[in-house]
Amino acid sequence: MTPRSKQTWASLSDIGRVRTHNEDSVIAQPPLFAVADGLGGHEAGEVASAIAVETLRDHAPRRADANALARAVRAANSAVMRAAREGVGRSGMGTTMTAALVDGGHIVLAHVGDSRAYLLRGAVLEPLTDDHSMVADMIRRGQLSEADARVHPNRSVITRALGTDSNMVADTYEVHASAGDRLLLCSDGLSGMLTDERITELLGAYRDPSTAAHALVDAANEAGGQDNVSVIVVDIEETSDGVHGEREGDRRLRGSISVVLWILAFLVVVAGIGYGTYRYARSRAYLIAENGVVSVYQGVPGEVAGVSLNWPVRKTTVAVDALPPAVQARLADGETVSGLPEALRLAESYQQMAIPSPDTTLTP
Repeated sequence: MTPRSKQTWASLSDIGRVRTHNEDSVIAQPPLFAVADGLGGHEAGEVASAIAVETLRDHAPRRADANALARAVRAANSAVMRAAREGVGRSGMGTTMTAALVDGGHIVLAHVGDSRAYLLRGAVLEPLTDDHSMVADMIRRGQLSEADARVHPNRSVITRALGTDSNMVADTYEVHASAGDRLLLCSDGLSGMLTDERITELLGAYRDPSTAAHALVDAANEAGGQDNVSVIVVDIEETSDGVHGEREGDRRLRGSISVVLWILAFLVVVAGIGYGTYRYARSRAYLIAENGVVSVYQGVPGEVAGVSLNWPVRKTTVAVDALPPAVQARLADGETVSGLPEALRLAESYQQMAIPSPDTTLTP
C-alpha cells in the first residue's frame, strides 16, 4: 500500500448468541481484507474458513488486481479441498469468502457465497456483491421478496462455496470509491439479522470504524444472534493519484528480478511449507471420543502426509454415551475447533450437558 493510499479500518468476529463455536474467519492486513464463513459445524466449517483466509493471504496480489485476487480465491478453494482429502477437517467442509483489495479509492472484490460487501457513501448503502444462495436466486426471479427471504426455511442454503467444486469460479467486482466512503465486509450473521436500513444507520452513526464495528455486532446479537457475526469496516481516507504509473514501474521492477532470486525464493517457500503446517496444527484443537470419554487434543485429527500433528492435552471423565446423539456423532471422528481455549470451553459445556454423575469433572 502506497503512502497515498491510507485506510483506517477495524475488524470484529463474534460467536453470537446461539452457536457453540465460531466458524467465521477474517483477515485484515491492508490492503487485503476478507471474511469467510465456514459451512456446517459438524463438517468442520471453522477449519475450512481458517485454511481459506490463510491461503488467500499467501496468494493475494499486493495491489488491486481483480483477476489476481480471483486466482488467490481459487487457490484457497483448492487448499480447502486438498485439506479435506488429507484428513485436515472433514470431507464436505466448505466456506464462503468475500475478499477485497483496497488501494486508495480503487477497490477490487472477489466473492463466493452469501457473505457480503457494501459501500456506504453519505447516507446511501450500496450492496457490492450478489449472494450465491437459493433465496437470492428466488428474489432475482421475482419469486420471493426481501422480507420473505429473511424467514424462508431455505435462507441458509448457498449455491456456491469454496471446498465444494474444483471448478469453482469467484465473482469479481471493481469499485471506484471516494474519500469519506466506508467499505463494509460481513458474514450473513450480520446481514441475516439486520436490514440494510439498520446497517446503514449504524455504519454511518460512528466516525470511528471500531465503534461502528462493535455497534453492528451488538445489534446483530440483540436481534437474536442466531449465527456467528463478523464485520470489517474500512474507511477510504484518501484516493491515490498516479496509480497506473506506479504499477507500470512495479512491472518493470519485477521483470528485472534475476533467475537466481526466483530459485532462492522457491527454496524458502519449500522450507516454509513444513513449518507452516506445524504452526497451523499448533493453532488448532479438537475433542474426540476415546475409551468412552471425551479427550481434548491440540492439533488436527488424523495424519497429514503420513505424520500425526496432534498432542494430548486433557482427558475428561465426561461419558460420551451421556451426551446427545448429535454430539456423539461429531466426537466419533473428532470435533475440530479454532484453538485450545475454545476446545476447553466446549469440553466444559459438554460436562454440563452430560447426564449428571458424581465424577463428571475435568481432570488434568
